[in-house]
Amino acid sequence: MSHICPVYKPFPIQIDRARGIYIYSTDGKRYIDTFSGIGVLAFGHSDEDIKKAMIEKMERYMHISNFFLDEDAEIVAEKLIQKTGRDGKVFFTNSGAEANEAALKAVKKFRKGLIVSFERNFHGRTIAALSVTGFDGLRKPFEPLLSDVVFLPHNDVDSFKKLLNERGKEIAAVFLECVHGSGGLNVLDGELAKLIKEARREFGFLLVADEVQAGLGRTGKFFSYQHFDLQPDIVTVAKALGGGLPLGAVLFLEDVADVFGYSEHGSTFAPNPVALAGARIVLNKLTDEFIHRVAEKGRFMKERLLRMGSGILTVKGLGLMIGVEVNVNPEVLKQVALKNGLLLNVVSGNVVRFLPALNISFDQIEEMLELFERSLNEVYGRDHVEKVDSSKS
Repeated sequence: MSHICPVYKPFPIQIDRARGIYIYSTDGKRYIDTFSGIGVLAFGHSDEDIKKAMIEKMERYMHISNFFLDEDAEIVAEKLIQKTGRDGKVFFTNSGAEANEAALKAVKKFRKGLIVSFERNFHGRTIAALSVTGFDGLRKPFEPLLSDVVFLPHNDVDSFKKLLNERGKEIAAVFLECVHGSGGLNVLDGELAKLIKEARREFGFLLVADEVQAGLGRTGKFFSYQHFDLQPDIVTVAKALGGGLPLGAVLFLEDVADVFGYSEHGSTFAPNPVALAGARIVLNKLTDEFIHRVAEKGRFMKERLLRMGSGILTVKGLGLMIGVEVNVNPEVLKQVALKNGLLLNVVSGNVVRFLPALNISFDQIEEMLELFERSLNEVYGRDHVEKVDSSKS
């Protein structure tokens, strides 16, 4: 009997070690990791530069609390703010959910009113973050949650216009995921992005960009909102930031920069010095040239996926944040892929979410997709035969 809460369904393998895009089990089998720790390992498993920086920090200390300032905290904060092209301040957290909790707390202090989110947005599972997460099934068991939250259909311009006409002056903040993570890798519509920009100028609400999964180069821009020429007031990041260790951050920009004063928010563990050491290296590696290559790899990967044909309904996403909607049983696909040495992550019912390491090579992309195509064909062929047989009977 396990003493671990049954909230996950782990793969039935025991990991021995992991390097780059590969995970090795204790029975000697090698697997390709298509989702790099759910987007955490931007430079793959056991990156030597990140590991070296962390070890050097651990040899000095592992935790010092916020009564002392680790030198990497200021370095990482400055780099994050620089990437926005604006001015602001950073509050460090341990996770994306904590970052979104802090963002919500800041909104509550800065401006009272409605908080607008969209269906299939995912902002976390803690109470406040869950309150703006657009999955009915996740929210229902824990209601009542925060009041004054309105959910609109994703990319529905007319619904947003209607809300603006009826309650525009009441809106305190709009939460955006420019590329859905758990919600199926849907990309923000350009027309809706334009409308949000115009409405923000008219009504003065805060714009919160959740970049927990889509940020830090993942979509071929440093932040995914930069694809849409948006200027958020608050940006949340996490996942890849700590180089494999828990670290998140909230970027409070321009007029919101000083929203928190002394003792108005805090964390015992964040920012952890060892995670900060990893973050310093991660941000150093995320050069403009490197991120440009991420965009190229994403286009290459999409084109390759679209050539597969059978078993694929749609391919969506940006950069190396790609969703493949399949018309086969996703759980069977996962099992067949596992047999073939490929680890797949399925979200939103039938969307295979690809979040490979950003430094994956073109040859490794081809290797990964060859295994995916083989697995897909096996399942699609089996399903097709079963359908034909059942129709004959």
